[in-house]
Amino acid sequence: MEQDLIAQIWPQVIWPILRITFFITVGLFIANMIESLNWTHRLATLARPLIKIGRLSSITGASFSVAFFSGVSANSMLAEAYDQKKMNIDELIFANLFNSLPRFFLHLPTVFFLTAPLIKGAAVIYVGLTFSAALLQTFLVVLGGRLFLSVKKYEEHTTIQTRKKTNWKQAFEKSVKRLRKRIIKILKFMIPVYTLFFLLNRFGFFTQLEDFIANRAWFLSWLNPQSLGIVILHISAEFSAGLAAASVLLAQNSLSYRDVVLALLAGNILAAPIRALRHQLPYYTGIFSPKLAVILVGISQSVRAFCVIMVAICYYYFTL
Repeated sequence: MEQDLIAQIWPQVIWPILRITFFITVGLFIANMIESLNWTHRLATLARPLIKIGRLSSITGASFSVAFFSGVSANSMLAEAYDQKKMNIDELIFANLFNSLPRFFLHLPTVFFLTAPLIKGAAVIYVGLTFSAALLQTFLVVLGGRLFLSVKKYEEHTTIQTRKKTNWKQAFEKSVKRLRKRIIKILKFMIPVYTLFFLLNRFGFFTQLEDFIANRAWFLSWLNPQSLGIVILHISAEFSAGLAAASVLLAQNSLSYRDVVLALLAGNILAAPIRALRHQLPYYTGIFSPKLAVILVGISQSVRAFCVIMVAICYYYFTL
């Protein structure tokens, strides 16, 4: 038992922490370089119409643009801005939610090329619906920013000020100096949190949680009974396991594309909170403070689930 536990420490604790630390370090360095070189307003160009309507800052727009390439760098930019009091917690929450659309495109190739060979035409519908959920979330963020963020705040953040130009050498030195201070603080929080979640996983907490949800699926009575296996595998195993089950049932003509898509959406909603606890929260605590990480993950998962549920309800009734 003890030897088995020790054998798992390197692949499941030390190596993941080293890998996450590396990506966070790179992300923080990029975020610091962008800020030091005063590129925030340039990067915000892509999202300018939306940030203007939503009364968001240019930092949020820059993070949105960077999120198409690196979620870690985008979140690091937000964390730096929040620590420097360039945005308050209200905009930080909106900014984190705003990055859902870039995150969708970042994972789109993997999701599509995993689903298409297995569930064929249903993959296009499923990806299209999850894309619609990401668009809905973006719309709600822009609307929420318009309603809850002040005009004064927006004007203050988006006014382009004349700043002293910084060359690459100065920006590099400044970024390295700030990175050294922040990475120590990050590791103080991330290592205990990651170790805790490893132990929770090791002693079966997440397995019990998955079984609890899978065994009490009375609220899925509206689904085709044969598709429940897809949902349960999606929750208790992983996305690819649910896809494999869907592929078999489609090949046997036991389920229609509609049944498969609804089952995958249900599995998506139910599995997301568990995976967020297991993977997203430890990673967020490496960038934000633990309290802030819990708030951001909790709100982002709630809003995401709401958007997917709304899209699933529309699809269910429009395809009856």
